[in-house]
Amino acid sequence: MTPRDAADDNGSRWSDLDRPPLNAAALRRALVREGGLWSGMEVVQRTGSTNNDLVARAAAGRAAEGAVLVAEEQTQGRGRLDRRWTAPPRSGLFFSVLLKPTEVPVARWGWLPLLTGVAVATGLSRAAGVDTALKWPNDLLVTVGGEERKAGGILAERAGEDGVVVGVGVNVTLRTEELPVPLAGSLALAGAVGTDRDPLLRAVLRSLEDWYGRWRAAGGDPGASGVHDVYAAGCATLGRLVRAELPGDRALVGRAVAVDGDGRLVIATQEGAREPVGAGDVVHLRPA
Repeated sequence: MTPRDAADDNGSRWSDLDRPPLNAAALRRALVREGGLWSGMEVVQRTGSTNNDLVARAAAGRAAEGAVLVAEEQTQGRGRLDRRWTAPPRSGLFFSVLLKPTEVPVARWGWLPLLTGVAVATGLSRAAGVDTALKWPNDLLVTVGGEERKAGGILAERAGEDGVVVGVGVNVTLRTEELPVPLAGSLALAGAVGTDRDPLLRAVLRSLEDWYGRWRAAGGDPGASGVHDVYAAGCATLGRLVRAELPGDRALVGRAVAVDGDGRLVIATQEGAREPVGAGDVVHLRPA
């Protein structure tokens, strides 16, 4: 049974006519090709977490680099810090990919979520016609009613010794009454010119293949690959007053002034120090 033919819990092929299912066969034809990055494309109706599933497959040797797992609905989707990610079925793009950049030093693998952010923002801007921005380290922002809203997120997890699973979640057609929190958003609410998820997913995966190829060819060097400059140009965090919630219940307040060569956010404090932050939760603060 293909995803196009699968029935939902109510026995209807489409429970919401504005949210048709993805066409798995067409996606495979468009993306899986000899010599390309994407080696397989699977669309499932429902799962707990595409990241969990793909990490498990990689550990068992049942997934090659370039495997793509897409879910029409995730019941246990996760963001950073194990935050829940929930959305109605077929309302967004929920997928994970397996990457194995074995020729890149492991110390540079921290750039993968930032690189993915660049790829997702670039692909969606082209295909959906929506201005997008990146919040360090892994959020996709859109503007809804003049307000900055989170419409997507990225989660990277190690998969064995030689792999990384990168998960992406993007709200595409969520309506105001469906938003999980007031500060959430979606491409539709941001005025997207197109919300058909098939071309959106194709655009994002082609963009990710392109940026990953540049980065890998440069040995993971963020400068030589162009990833650093493009990320910095699209990062809404830079130049902002921020509060970084750091491990050990420590908070750092200051102005985000740069993303360094290791992908860390550099914060200039009121005391004149410049402190790089590699992990933590960053909040954009409003000027006093």
